[in-house]
Amino acid sequence: MSTRMAMIALRRFGLGVRPGDIAKVGGDPRGFVLASFDRRHEILLDDPDLEPSNVTFAAAAVAQQQQRLARMIPREGVLSSAQQAIATNSKFDNTEQRAAARAQRPLTDMEQKTTVRPPMQKAGRIRVENFVDEATVRFRHQASTDAAFPERLAMFWSNHFCVMARGPVRGIAGAYEREAIRPHVLGRFADMLKAVELHPAMLFYLDNQVSFGPNSPAGKNQKKGLNENLAREILELHTLGVDGGYTQTDVTNFARIITGWTVAGLNTPGAIPGKFFYGALRHEPGDWAVLSKTYPNRGMQTGLDCLEDFARHPATARHIARKLAAHFVADDPPPTLVAKLEKAFRDTDGNLAEVTRALVTADEAWAPEAKKLLPPVDLVVALSRSLPYTTGAGEMLRLANQLGQPLWQPSSPKGFPDDDNGWTNPSALNERLRIAEQVARVLDKSTDPRALAESVLGPDMHPETRQAIARAETREQGLELLIMSPDFQRR
Repeated sequence: MSTRMAMIALRRFGLGVRPGDIAKVGGDPRGFVLASFDRRHEILLDDPDLEPSNVTFAAAAVAQQQQRLARMIPREGVLSSAQQAIATNSKFDNTEQRAAARAQRPLTDMEQKTTVRPPMQKAGRIRVENFVDEATVRFRHQASTDAAFPERLAMFWSNHFCVMARGPVRGIAGAYEREAIRPHVLGRFADMLKAVELHPAMLFYLDNQVSFGPNSPAGKNQKKGLNENLAREILELHTLGVDGGYTQTDVTNFARIITGWTVAGLNTPGAIPGKFFYGALRHEPGDWAVLSKTYPNRGMQTGLDCLEDFARHPATARHIARKLAAHFVADDPPPTLVAKLEKAFRDTDGNLAEVTRALVTADEAWAPEAKKLLPPVDLVVALSRSLPYTTGAGEMLRLANQLGQPLWQPSSPKGFPDDDNGWTNPSALNERLRIAEQVARVLDKSTDPRALAESVLGPDMHPETRQAIARAETREQGLELLIMSPDFQRR
């Protein structure tokens, strides 16, 4: 078997080649990729150091509340009042006690080093601490996991259903990925869709917590109206796609249907702070038509019915099929491959395990030419897997920022670009060269770039790559040439 097929299995469908990985693929590279489905439990990132999103959300809210109180009464009184309130209210399950302690804690060394932290405020410290905890566990898992293909799927869907880790979302962006994305990457698309749209991170990111039905009791009382951001992005980006055939009326009516989808605050009666809450008093009354179907008013259930229908829409199957093919194979994927994935999506009611199985078994997905440039985060992960390069999450965050892909912080709801044009401008390529130089300088002095290239690029590496590394004047230059070679940068 050509080692080229093994390299495709490890790079196109994986996270990079570790020394010795090529031999593990054996004579069945497609079977090797599909076998990783049996390790799907590994993508859940069950780690005792990570907190549920509602705990972090409520902890930050309590810290902000304490800060507001501190402006009005002496600090001792604030803490005493907070402690008394906590002692008499059990529904928060020790969230406030934990928040009070964490709000007083100094910044960790990791927080001091990372370049992605908010202003030094108590709530901000809680959020950034959780952000760094989540990033640490994620990067550590990606550097070592044998379930590389499911992890790639988690990364793909996290970008498809992206949020921006700013403000209240900063502390829960990683938990959002764990809670709403990872459990469903090999499940039903409709289940992932519902988990995503009901998650507090998405509701806050796209402002649905400030959307009120104009004719609802709360809307009339507070003189507030619709916010269409979430409704629009669900149709345009998450399901049907920009050319999916929906209209502005569909967006507006769907926005009316999902009014009341919000997040419980510290004082929301009968609710757990930081979790999804259906505010019936905010919900716009009436029956509304979306995509030529009229939905009777069933409160919260109406929105869920819409999501199920969007998940089954032919335009959604086409949109998802093309995005998957473009992500894994080529910016302009073969139409026959897109058609196979679209058919699998429709035939199985959006069963993502079957859709991705169709991807892995399609001949078009195993074309020998590597057409996709590694996005920055993927490049950083590949460096940690393929080279004797051990570093912490703070450094990996810094490198991703330097390359233009700060973790969980895309510039728009479209997510980070998934084509080469997003990463091949001169300044971006220059940053890749600078990072190659940085990494080459810190690698163990005993590292032989020629032996390393054979181990992680395989005997089928381009002759030009092998020759350039062999002719390098210094060890560092040879390592730089390895990192910057098309064999390493493309998959």
